[in-house]
Amino acid sequence: MAIRLLAALVALGLLHLLPQLARWHVDGLQRRWVAALGDLHGAVRVLVVAGVPVVLCLLLATALHHASLGDLALLALDVLVLLFCFGPRAFEADLETILAAPDRPSREAAAQQLADGGERVTWSAHGLGEAIAYAALRRRFGALLWFFVLGPAGALGYRLVQSLGRDDTLPLDSVSREAARRTANALDWVPAQLLVFTLAVVGHWDAVMAAWNRWRQQAGDGHWYREESGFLAAAACADIDVEIEAGDGYVEERSDPLLELVRMRSAFLRALVAWMSVVALVVMGSWLA
Repeated sequence: MAIRLLAALVALGLLHLLPQLARWHVDGLQRRWVAALGDLHGAVRVLVVAGVPVVLCLLLATALHHASLGDLALLALDVLVLLFCFGPRAFEADLETILAAPDRPSREAAAQQLADGGERVTWSAHGLGEAIAYAALRRRFGALLWFFVLGPAGALGYRLVQSLGRDDTLPLDSVSREAARRTANALDWVPAQLLVFTLAVVGHWDAVMAAWNRWRQQAGDGHWYREESGFLAAAACADIDVEIEAGDGYVEERSDPLLELVRMRSAFLRALVAWMSVVALVVMGSWLA
């Protein structure tokens, strides 16, 4: 776990300094791999498309573990996998691009970088807030959770399934696309739940948990794999609303997308610090045991 914590810190630091590292140019390779398995359909196709790279990653990690300088080699592998899984673009860099845009058309264009393939971000406080919440989950917290739990193979599998389920431009048949989307929703569910709890702890507990509970009561059966984690966006926006109300609470503030962006960026940064702190405590506890 100590190596994974160090790898996560190194990857996050590198992305802060060089955000272009998240833009791995493997889109063409992925499309060819998906197209090559066109004879398969449904969950089997999703399993093979994502499973083969995961197995190769596991084999590579096992080989490096038994090699000389094994820990250093594993650290390098972990960092490389995380840089890929934090893509296809650096989360923080996309937020900075929106803030730095000189006018509204430029900001709207920059906001589209937060969306998954084929989707569009509405330029409104709620629309932008929802896009930020999903981007934070899929480009950072989801990858981190499965990385800490299952290692680089877990993070890689999460990233590949998310790409298959969210990118409508990939050459997938409808049955395979639906299977990939449901799998992606299922893999999002656990990190999204933990992220809601984290936002409640580092933010405004009552507002966040009330929003989460309202969404849960309205959700249908099987929502954890049939639907996206809408409770995360609802909880994050509720947390920001409380901060606005604590200030002047003007109507224009409630409808200002840029204010929503700034406050939500701060909320997810606090959540990231909380996650890394918990992992650090686990590592120190294992040393003392």
